[in-house]
Amino acid sequence: MIVVNPAQVRSFAQALGKRAKTDPIDASVIAHFAEATKPELRALPDEATRLFSELLTRRKQIVRMIVAERQREQSLSDPRLKKSVRRLLKALERELKAMDKDLDDAIRKTPAWREKEDLLKSVPGVGPIVARTLLAEMPELGTLSRREVASLAGLAPFTRQSGRWRGKSFIGGGRANVRAALYMGALVAVRHNPVLKRFYEQLLARGKAKKLALAAVARKLLAILNALLRDQKSWVSA
Repeated sequence: MIVVNPAQVRSFAQALGKRAKTDPIDASVIAHFAEATKPELRALPDEATRLFSELLTRRKQIVRMIVAERQREQSLSDPRLKKSVRRLLKALERELKAMDKDLDDAIRKTPAWREKEDLLKSVPGVGPIVARTLLAEMPELGTLSRREVASLAGLAPFTRQSGRWRGKSFIGGGRANVRAALYMGALVAVRHNPVLKRFYEQLLARGKAKKLALAAVARKLLAILNALLRDQKSWVSA
């Protein structure tokens, strides 16, 4: 399976001078795009992996609804409306617990996932959600090089430059859900993981902006997790 950004394909078509849009033209453009860019080939997920990914997505939706309702509660003054929000929050929190139980059950039923989750969670800063997002969204973890997994996650930096002008480095593309999970893991790791905390502080001391330093921590965290799964070893703090 290949997944590409439709906007990139459309820009590619425009660069070829293909302004018209029909099914035959689209098919030709997509074929030329794939030939020119060699996008990553992803294996189709099995039924268990698809269900696991859907459970994670639903959990994120419920969490967003809980956050939104709590914000609404703060803006309300009428006690009746506040009571309505609290009733809904209780229902959403029950759904969240049920979703977490379903995720736990899915992990327990799959020994390979359970083993991988334990290895990932051995790293300070990596909790169940980060570990499970990686299991669902990056099954290649542990089989690729650190550069390859950074590229898949959209954490490989790239720089814009022209002649003597050099722009800033950026990250982007890749698997957005994985990148977001790793960024949250990095926020926790710079407080509770001694190795990554020291790495983060060294970057700041050299003048690196906090946002860029956190991206670097997320990239290093991903490299560590990739190595742990590759070597089948738990985290050992230096």
